[in-house]
Amino acid sequence: MAEGKAPRRLVAGNWKMNGLIASLAEVRALKAALSGRAMAASVAVCPPSTLLAAASNELKGTGILSGGQDCHTEASGAFTGDVSAEMLADAGASLVILGHSERRHGLHESDELVARKVKAARRAGLIPIVCVGETEGERDSGKTLDIVGRQLAHSLPDGLDAKFLIAYEPVWAIGSGRVPSHADIEAVHGFIRSQLMERFGSAGADVAILYGGSVKPANAAEILSLKDVGGALVGGASLKATDFLKIIAAA
Repeated sequence: MAEGKAPRRLVAGNWKMNGLIASLAEVRALKAALSGRAMAASVAVCPPSTLLAAASNELKGTGILSGGQDCHTEASGAFTGDVSAEMLADAGASLVILGHSERRHGLHESDELVARKVKAARRAGLIPIVCVGETEGERDSGKTLDIVGRQLAHSLPDGLDAKFLIAYEPVWAIGSGRVPSHADIEAVHGFIRSQLMERFGSAGADVAILYGGSVKPANAAEILSLKDVGGALVGGASLKATDFLKIIAAA
């Protein structure tokens, strides 16, 4: 896979553990709708690994990217059921989602493990989308910036180049239909931007900061217009091309 630059603006669909072979019809619908169309943002689809190679083949030459939803820290080995970054790249992926809250909280992945996965992704030439975000309890305790700051500091390994993206996903908003206020989103994205620039200098200004957490066609335009929001990481609304296309159009 020829490695490119990280997108300055991206709308990515995270299918999570959804999708069978028949679901490739949604990829084909997306390709047909976007073919030859100038887009303000890059677009990516991150299907389950069982569909990644087929989806990548469908999207070849379209400019629409494909990505994985996680990767192991090692390139190969006795890790039954796991998928390496090199395997994702071999299946046609350009991107990989890492540190998603469903893995941080459901599978107890630490910041340090996420950092090792980020290194693995870059080793394989993949662009990592590194997820950060607070739980409802942490938010109610006024710890949002502390939590996000800690995750940023420890989930991005030393020596990392600027070929990565950040996704701010408040845990309490994912799949709940609840969305932070516009002021809250801008405050957290602004904080993330300041932390990136402090650590990476001027290169930190070019890292896209996506928002994720119940992004839907009805709220996408408002969210995507906010300061320092460089795109969206979309869950359930990316499973149907008709809904996902409305979010892409809002970017």
